[in-house]
Amino acid sequence: MKVSLVESRADLRAFTGFPLRLHPTDRYVPLLSSVIAAHRRAAELFLVRDRRGAVVGRTSVHRSDAFDAKVGPRQLFGHTEFVDDDAVFAAVMDTVEARAGGRPLFGPVALLPNQTGGVITSGFTERGFVDSAWNPAYYPAMYERHGFQRRFEADTWLVERFSDGAFGFDDTRVEAERLVIRHGSRRHFRGQLPILREMLNASFAQLGYYTEISAEQLAEQTDGLAYLLDEALLLWLEKAGRPVAFVVTVPDISEFLMAVGGRLGLLNQLRLLATRGRYRRDAVLIIKGTVPGEQGKGYLTLLSRELHRNLAAGGYRTLRSTFVERENTASAAQYRRAGGRPLHGYTFYEKGAPA
Repeated sequence: MKVSLVESRADLRAFTGFPLRLHPTDRYVPLLSSVIAAHRRAAELFLVRDRRGAVVGRTSVHRSDAFDAKVGPRQLFGHTEFVDDDAVFAAVMDTVEARAGGRPLFGPVALLPNQTGGVITSGFTERGFVDSAWNPAYYPAMYERHGFQRRFEADTWLVERFSDGAFGFDDTRVEAERLVIRHGSRRHFRGQLPILREMLNASFAQLGYYTEISAEQLAEQTDGLAYLLDEALLLWLEKAGRPVAFVVTVPDISEFLMAVGGRLGLLNQLRLLATRGRYRRDAVLIIKGTVPGEQGKGYLTLLSRELHRNLAAGGYRTLRSTFVERENTASAAQYRRAGGRPLHGYTFYEKGAPA
């Protein structure tokens, strides 16, 4: 095996193109090539080639002061793909360990768990979706055979019917507590991001994997979202004028990204914009939360009822959710209440950390 740093444009094309050849095109959703290019500014990208020069694996290596402060010093790795070959996987992880300086390894993350990453551990016959992982069944087996342990186990979720009756809320509280539901706006989306960011950081700070997201990171993650936004699906709740809970849901463009291989340049953006009506059948709940001090009061139940009403009115068929930690039983209960089911088992992996 030969491991080399991604240096040229040809290397970067090989890096982005490898998983498109490795995985089924109807299950794997590629990360945007523009996002990978941006990650290259913060991480080293590597290719693994066999003796014939064919790409058989890839990974990235980086560190994060914010993540170190949360869980302790870690060597992070991400964008990790490999053929079903122990020698290839060993070459990938030897590259990561060579830069670890004795730190435990954690990943795959790109660049952090609250951005993208992870490995699915079940549900391999179900397609992936935006902001979530998909991989074949040999991935978790490979990690665990090489001494990695699961961390932050979770599930993604699927809801296939929408009924606001599943979410009971005493409507007399709306006036009594001065509750107002706000909606996203394509025109004013950038101005709404600080409101969402403040609630997001506050409500997720207690989670073990979460690191505070900066304004720059949030702008990067939501770049291009405004023109695809279904305003009825991005919701937040104000209590006496103060934002207290939120739900961010977007139309699922996974099948379009599969078709274009994650290349969302200007031409493909125009194509997507022209055909966006096709992608109002499925939706993805990216994130939801309630700020500390207001949790346990049913505010997400109220927003979930509004969301399910709007999904039904908009003609959506399914709602998928990004991963929810299994310890976060309150969040998972929202999906069970709606008749949902776990879609993919989900985990991150760690090696070399104290028990």
